[in-house]
Parts: sequence; structure tokens; C-alpha cells
Amino acid sequence: MVENVLEAKSIRVVRGEQEIISDASLSIPADTQLLVQGPSGAGKTTLFNILGLLDVPTSGTIRIAGEDTASLSERKRALLRRETIGFIFQDFQLISDLTAWENAALPQDHTGERDEEWLQTLFTKLEIDDRANQYPATLSGGEKQRVAIARALANRPNIILADEPTGQLDPTTTTQVLDLLFRLQDVTGSSLVVISHDMQLQPRFDTVARLENGSIHKLETKAENDKETSSIEVR
Repeated sequence: MVENVLEAKSIRVVRGEQEIISDASLSIPADTQLLVQGPSGAGKTTLFNILGLLDVPTSGTIRIAGEDTASLSERKRALLRRETIGFIFQDFQLISDLTAWENAALPQDHTGERDEEWLQTLFTKLEIDDRANQYPATLSGGEKQRVAIARALANRPNIILADEPTGQLDPTTTTQVLDLLFRLQDVTGSSLVVISHDMQLQPRFDTVARLENGSIHKLETKAENDKETSSIEVR
């Protein structure tokens, strides 16, 4: 049986008097591609922050690589986050006074161990070798996103968690970036969870969940046409 790399059970998030997520659960095995979709205001960014241990739910549990995160100190949460999750943000979040290479190497620098060979592999596969010494201001949107992908994969995470990763890209660049992301996922064996409102991404994913009004209420898979059951549990 494949061990789940991420489990979220009965997640509820309340901020002030507003209930943002009411009851969401996910069980994601290794080497998975999951797209979570929903309209603006559905709670997608909140879900991203909760799954990535950037925030804590009001109630419910998050397990990463089998470890219950509820009782962890912030230091241990940060360490677990760094070791197991690679983040890709909609607005790239590159540091302006660092080169593309230095931005990608940041997760490794935080652990104190540079792996230049792996970084070179990422830059080669992402086709940004010639941009390694460039600063973010000189990069196109697609190039920035490729650097962000390299940074997300720098520590070979168990999970790649992406928030609207193609939100600032044109259709052609979106296709190119997704192709590269899927290719690198195959290399690393990471699970890929993409949170996006873009309906055009659906055909690229084996599994699609719907987040609406704070609940994950629908699961679609390519296997549904064959009446098969997905290995990803959603409710």
C-alpha cells in the first residue's frame, strides 16, 4: 500500500466571524498529480497555506509524511516544511538582488548544504542555463516561473505545492511550464498539488477536486470514464 505523503482531515478555518473552510479532507499518495480548482473567494489560498504548513487550521489535522503537525513547535514545523514541501507561488516571490541561481539555491542554503550538481540538472531541464547569473528584473514571466520551479525542487521535496503557478503566464508559456513541471515531477517522484482557478488546466491532470464555499465537494478523474476509483480520497 502506498503511503500518503499528505493527509488533511476535517479541516476548518475561521478568521474573525468568517468561516473560510468548513470541512475539507484530502489523502494524497506519493507520485500524484492533483488539481484543486475553485472560483475567487472559495478559500484556495487559505487551503494552500494550510496544506503547506504556512498557517494552522482552526480545527482538523494535517499529516505530512505520516507526521501529525498539530503538536509541533513553529521551529519543527518550519523544518518539516523545508524538508518535505516545495512551494511555487503565483507572484514568483524571487528576491530581486539575488541572481536566478542564488534564488533557486535558497532552500539548500537554509539547510547549509549546497548541491550544485542538482541545481545544474534543474537549470538544464528547465532550459534556463543561460539565465543563471541574471537578476529577476531581467527575466520574462516564464523565466521567473522556471526559476521558482527550480527553487521549489532544490531540496527534492516529497510534495510540490503550487498556488496559481500559471496565473501570470500566457497560454503558450503556460503549456511549456506545465510540461517542464510534469517532467521534473517524474524525475523526482514528488507529489504535485496545484491550486488554480484556470479551467484550461483540467485536461492535464489525472485528478481534479473542486473547492467551493469552503468545502471540497467534487472529485473528477480521467478514470471516471472507465468507472475506476481514484486513489486520492477527497471529501
